[in-house]
Amino acid sequence: MCGAKAGGPDASTIKPGETTIQGHLTRDGEPVTGYVRLLDSTGEFTAEVPTSATGQFRFYAAEGTWTVRALVPGATADRTVVARQGGLAEVAIAV
Repeated sequence: MCGAKAGGPDASTIKPGETTIQGHLTRDGEPVTGYVRLLDSTGEFTAEVPTSATGQFRFYAAEGTWTVRALVPGATADRTVVARQGGLAEVAIAV
């Protein structure tokens, strides 16, 4: 089960005890807008959010191993992340 917040993360909105995956998307060191997908451990699509104008994104997810897939014009990139119950997993993706 996963919930997603559109428009990019604001650290003040992280709720204690929730499992959170968040990060930022860059190209050539600069923030880039696009979409980020969350895939479960079997590769099944779970959620998708647009990045903010500063390339940030956030998912609320269940504990486990996830793939975060960045989608921007002309490029994609995958990162594997392990989310711990009640923890914050940070992901930096360069495309």
